[in-house]
Amino acid sequence: MAADIGQISQLLNATLDPAQHRKAEAALKQESAKPHYSLALLNIVNSDGLPLNTRLSAALAFKNFIRLNYVDEEGNYKLPQDEVATIKERLIGLMIASPSNIQSQLGDAISVIADSDFWRRWETLTQDLVSRFSTTDPKPNIGVLEVAHSIFSRWRPLFRTDELYMEINHVIETFGQPFVQLLVATDTKITENASDKAALHGWFETLDLQIKIIYDMSCHDIPPIFDENLGSISELLHKYLVYSNPLLQTDDEAETSIIDTTKADICELLQLLTTKYDEDFSKYCKPFITSAWDLLSNVGTETKYDALVSKALQFLTGVAKTKDHSELFNNEDVLNQIVSKVVIPNVTLRESDEEMFEDEPIEFIRRDLEGSDSDSRRKAATDFLRELQAKFEGPVTTVVSSYISQYLSQGATDWKAKDTAIYLFLSIAVKGAVTASMGAKTVNPLVNVLEFFEQRIASDLVGDVHPISKVDAIKYLYTFRSQLSREQWKQAFGPLVQNLNSDNYVVYTYAAITVERVLFLVDDNGSPVFPRTEIEPFAKDLLDHLFKLIEKDTNPAKLQENEFLMRCVMRILIVIKDGAQPLLDSVLTHLILITNVMKQNPSNPRFYYYHFEAIGALVRHCAASNATVFNQKLWEPFHQILMEDVSEFMPYVFQVLAQLLESSPADAISDNYKSLLEPLLNTELWKTRGNVPACTRLLSALVPKTGKAVVENGKVEPILGIFQMLLSGKKSELYAFDVLDSLVKSFEPTVINQYFTTILQLIYTKLQGSPSESLKLRFARFFHLVSAHLEAGYGADYFIGQSDQIDANAFKGLYPAFVLQETPKLVRPVDRKLAVISFTKILCDSERFGKEFAKGWGNTCRFFLDLLANPPTVSSTAGDELIAEADVDDIGFGMSFTALNTCKPLARDDFPHIVNVVTWVKEYMVAANQRHNGAVEKCIGERLTPEQQQAITKYIN
Repeated sequence: MAADIGQISQLLNATLDPAQHRKAEAALKQESAKPHYSLALLNIVNSDGLPLNTRLSAALAFKNFIRLNYVDEEGNYKLPQDEVATIKERLIGLMIASPSNIQSQLGDAISVIADSDFWRRWETLTQDLVSRFSTTDPKPNIGVLEVAHSIFSRWRPLFRTDELYMEINHVIETFGQPFVQLLVATDTKITENASDKAALHGWFETLDLQIKIIYDMSCHDIPPIFDENLGSISELLHKYLVYSNPLLQTDDEAETSIIDTTKADICELLQLLTTKYDEDFSKYCKPFITSAWDLLSNVGTETKYDALVSKALQFLTGVAKTKDHSELFNNEDVLNQIVSKVVIPNVTLRESDEEMFEDEPIEFIRRDLEGSDSDSRRKAATDFLRELQAKFEGPVTTVVSSYISQYLSQGATDWKAKDTAIYLFLSIAVKGAVTASMGAKTVNPLVNVLEFFEQRIASDLVGDVHPISKVDAIKYLYTFRSQLSREQWKQAFGPLVQNLNSDNYVVYTYAAITVERVLFLVDDNGSPVFPRTEIEPFAKDLLDHLFKLIEKDTNPAKLQENEFLMRCVMRILIVIKDGAQPLLDSVLTHLILITNVMKQNPSNPRFYYYHFEAIGALVRHCAASNATVFNQKLWEPFHQILMEDVSEFMPYVFQVLAQLLESSPADAISDNYKSLLEPLLNTELWKTRGNVPACTRLLSALVPKTGKAVVENGKVEPILGIFQMLLSGKKSELYAFDVLDSLVKSFEPTVINQYFTTILQLIYTKLQGSPSESLKLRFARFFHLVSAHLEAGYGADYFIGQSDQIDANAFKGLYPAFVLQETPKLVRPVDRKLAVISFTKILCDSERFGKEFAKGWGNTCRFFLDLLANPPTVSSTAGDELIAEADVDDIGFGMSFTALNTCKPLARDDFPHIVNVVTWVKEYMVAANQRHNGAVEKCIGERLTPEQQQAITKYIN
């Protein structure tokens, strides 16, 4: 039955009601399975008789449906061909004819379709767009150019590939010439309609989109048609950089005019031309420098000019980087003018900033933090000043220091002047980037960061000053946290923590931000600046106060608003590790309360990420000795989340439950977990890509803990069905091996014998063609897992025997390429340890290798010796794995990274009883040689070179 438009419209309206939205979304999901659902949504979007909100909801639903259901991971259509064709046929015209808010959603959908289809499966798109250009009416142009920009802007962050350049060249060939002709026509129409506000506005919107598209098409290489006309294009850009028309100016201080939006986009394009194509653009650049300077010197402080000022400053920053033009600034008088007329006006607090500080404190914080305010005047002015300082460190420091002294003198009676002085000091004191992990690692040697803090700022940390002055003092510590020694931090930490008691939202939030970053801080030796022993004594008071601040307002949206407080909670729990056990009951109570409030309306992903990481940290460090407490307290709220289908939280819940299973003793596992097995094997759950990692981890943890129930209830085959489904997807194939590993580790061969040949056949099929490096590594690890579990009935001979049932020569072809060659690339200590154990048992116990694979035995011995002697061969994939290990170790769901021969028992280590690998190898080889009446020694003598014999003999003597 086809989708019902009336029913869908009602459901879309219901999704706008918080009381009905979950039920309505579930019903829409059922509707989406019906034929032509996407076309029904487009019909709703096109229905002028329906409310705009309904049409907008339909456009949003269409975008989300296309994102999930247009193509699979291999790029194959999931929709019928006729539906795909109809979508492409109708979508462009519909977007052009729609209101701007709907255009935005449909543009995103077109971008998704273009990701898979443009240009090879949608070759006619650019011709279709060009055919709709108009030299008389701006409205269709705006729609067409919006579509074009939504597609072409995808190129901006991409790396160069042949396929990408073929796509760009296709666009240049089919779109370039008509586009340039439209650009000329647009310029003419703006001139002709200078006194017609409506028409002028429409043509300026057209021009602004054209500027964006010039950037899109030039982001990798300047197209020949632009290069040939660069002089004319530069004239046009300059004309509109200095253009003025009172008809298009706005009276509202916060409403940016279309002229200023266009000027901002021109400045962004100028920055690209200056930094990427300076050799071609340099001769046209000077007038733009003068005009940008004039613009910055005369523009007002209203917020509506913020984007323009920011982009103009970014352009001048790009100019300062160039060889030809940077010397324009190497003059003390020029630098004085820059600081007084451009930098200071744009770093000085405005009335609008103070209003945001008071009325929208969380927005003030997010904009103020480094990296989160890319379009702010302050950051742009600071970046410009730092670029000049990088070129002319001495003169810039001297000039700015004189202004700092001047504003500090005024700051004795005017806190705003002191705020300006501190910001100027921060601008010249920091060299390089301020990193999220360490703050400012390098400072200007011409200033004294610690002395400035002690003499000018430290008193504000504890004094009765304006809240912004307090924030300045805290942010100073935050920025230069790496510059303070351990002893200096011990003196500063107490006053910093006291600011958590402030009544001011921004002050206590900045205090929490800085406390969290300081607890993350390590010295040059990698040791924490504040070890757990120094935090544990006041951890309870810190956590109680942070929870009090978080729970101040129990409205779901307000409770989740401040992710910085929850991040601080998470960090404290990570630092004190099992020191949280005395606080367990209280902390869990707070976290569960927050969970129950959040689930009503999850609204801040960063907040609930840190929230579940905090729970994960507790489980990781405290579950082994408190499993009953966790099971009692967490099961009910987590079960409710699963029952109510709170999709935002489900991946986190699955991960925490998996971690709880992994951390808890076998006799402490609740029967509740057995009830999870059936719903966890529902394939619909695995079709949501975000669920796959968490579901995999939970299933992999559940299988060994409920092994008896798995066999008795006939769940081995459904689990293997999940394995097969995961293996079939490019983005999920690695997770398939986690499920498979759990079966091998949990059951003897008798349980999975009947399936093992099919398992290998599926894997071998995936390895044909061009398998990814990650897939080859996972196969190598899987082989070693089977090979190493000899005592359980597996082993290398078992693997070879199963492989022979597919093809008698299959193993001989796969072993050298996919096991021996890939094993040195294994990076994690537990994986390398597993490989050493596997190779040892092959060399000592495999009859097939001992009799049939003489060459294979010798090669195995060579790789075995290399594995013991050498560090990992880090491929790009392995490098990512290393980075991932380091990253996740910072949070609750991670694992530590230790050296191979001191490898302690880790989570999911297959052989935790083997602590020192080398000692184990010696003992095992000696025993095996005796057990087999000297056969190992005989193979060494017959199959190895003298050098190899000498290297391995030490292990059997």
